Amino acid sequence: MLFMQIVFILLAAKVVGGLLKKTGQPEVVGEMMAGFILGPIVLGYFFPQFHHALFKGDAAIQLKTLSELGILLFMFVVGAEFRFPERTGPGLNGKVLLIGGCSIIVPFVLGAAIAPLLYDAFAPPGIPRLSFVLFIGTVFSVTAFPVLARILKERQMLRSEAGALALMSAALSDVGAWVLLAIAVMSLKIDSHWQGLAWRLAGLLLLCAVSFWCVRPLIKAWIDRIGEAGDPRLLVMLLSGALIYGSLTEWLQVHAVFGAFLFGACLPRDQRLLNMIVERVEYVAVIVLMPIFFALAGLNTSSAAFSGVGATLLALVLAVAVAGKLLGGVLGARMAGYSPSVAATVGVLMNARGLMELVVLKIGLDLGIIGPELFTLFVIMTVVTTMMTGPLLHGLNRFQASRRPVGARRLPPQQREQGL
Repeated sequence: MLFMQIVFILLAAKVVGGLLKKTGQPEVVGEMMAGFILGPIVLGYFFPQFHHALFKGDAAIQLKTLSELGILLFMFVVGAEFRFPERTGPGLNGKVLLIGGCSIIVPFVLGAAIAPLLYDAFAPPGIPRLSFVLFIGTVFSVTAFPVLARILKERQMLRSEAGALALMSAALSDVGAWVLLAIAVMSLKIDSHWQGLAWRLAGLLLLCAVSFWCVRPLIKAWIDRIGEAGDPRLLVMLLSGALIYGSLTEWLQVHAVFGAFLFGACLPRDQRLLNMIVERVEYVAVIVLMPIFFALAGLNTSSAAFSGVGATLLALVLAVAVAGKLLGGVLGARMAGYSPSVAATVGVLMNARGLMELVVLKIGLDLGIIGPELFTLFVIMTVVTTMMTGPLLHGLNRFQASRRPVGARRLPPQQREQGL
């Protein structure tokens, strides 16, 4: 039965992903939506008997194991591929720091401001208010670096001023969001004893230091010695390292995905090594295991989220999510000295959340910080804000083009894009 479940999940992800791709959306957005459709709100509502037969019994447990492996491998690949884009001008690092900082701080503050309302309506019993507020603020702070990179690549905006700024700021924003999430997770079990949080944070910092100052040089020396990045022994070492790091961060009472991401990030930036990881790990993780993660996320949604004040809070969550990223991106870009058109484009791009947001939400659900109802609201927010990026960019470009002088409108598309 498990194999039929996997086949059905993969087919659903491929079909919905392909349909969304034809509308100009990244295929991963369709795969996320497919997972939501397979949940109780859509498939379970219209075809309850089929839904129960497909996902009954131990299906959720078996899928959960594959999902956890998939997300761990995916985060390892994200860490291995993670690079701050190269500088494109003098003083750019300070500007990116300003934009990325505003894109974290403004959404975090707005999210923390509405967290008490969400806490009273949806917080699971026994969850500390501090941990809940920190987590909600973090949820609103996430920008999906991988999805944003794909959007910029598909729209040929990687070399545009606004695209480069948004991509570098998103990279910084993701790092900040992971740090905030680690603090929120570690605060769960301190029971008002800040010493416990301090020790766990110190352990995480020590692991980071050892990874970049000791582990990375050792791996680089080993790759140079064996002379070939495609050696099977290297693949075994990499997979083992991701699992070991995941276990270490679990021991530090931080989620395993932190360890997998950290291990990938500390690998030497060798293109041969990256190609091997993409060919032998990423394809399996993204094509086979990640749709299972999306499906499991969909199974964890709940129609009870829309009862009572749920619909009103969903509207509030969407409004705060969009406003936080737009205001943060625009404010940061304007403070950095960029024109209103560039600032507006950066703000729109920073609103894309995508897969990274789902990873954060699933961590919160697994740890009991949020329940299925609030998880459902945030999943909808994630899909909506990610799907908004393309149409908002198109509308913004048309608006800006209508305000340009007639001669400027005749410039080639690439030159017009550079002037955003």
